[in-house]
Amino acid sequence: MRSVQKGFTLIELMIVVAIIGILAAVALPAYKDYTIKARAAEVVLAASQCRTTISEAVQTMRADYVPTANGWGCENSSNPTKMVASITTSANGAITVTPNFTNLGISGASPSGTLVLTPYFDASTVLAPSTNAAHRGAQITEWRCTSSGDMAKYAPGSCK
Repeated sequence: MRSVQKGFTLIELMIVVAIIGILAAVALPAYKDYTIKARAAEVVLAASQCRTTISEAVQTMRADYVPTANGWGCENSSNPTKMVASITTSANGAITVTPNFTNLGISGASPSGTLVLTPYFDASTVLAPSTNAAHRGAQITEWRCTSSGDMAKYAPGSCK
C-alpha cells in the first residue's frame, strides 16, 4: 500500500516565501508614495485656507486700495504646520506654499519645489488687483494650481 503525502514540501514552502518577498518588494515603495501623497494633502489644505482669505479680500476691496506682497493676512513664514515650511503671497494674490520635505518624507540630495495657487479674473486673465483697478472688488472666477520640483510628483492631480 502506498502512503499519501500530507502537508507541504520544503520546495513548495520556498516558492511561497519567494512570492511573498516579490509582492512585498513591489508594495512597499507604492505604500511610501501613497503616504507622502496623503501628507501632501495638508500642503494643499494650507493653500486652500489662504485662498478663501484672498477671495474674500478681493471681493470687498476698495478701488483705491493697492494690495502688497505678503499683505493679505494669511501668510506665515515661521512653520505654520508640520508639513508646511512657509506660505507667501504675491501682490496679485498668488499663493506659494513651500512644504517641509523632511516631515513629508521626501528625501534626497536637496529636495525642492513649491505649490502655487493663482487666481484668475476670467478664463484667461490672471487677477492683478495691484496694477488693475478693475480687478479690485471683482469676483475670482477660477484658481489654478501648479507644482514644481519634487512636489510635482506628490501633488494632487489638479496641481500637476
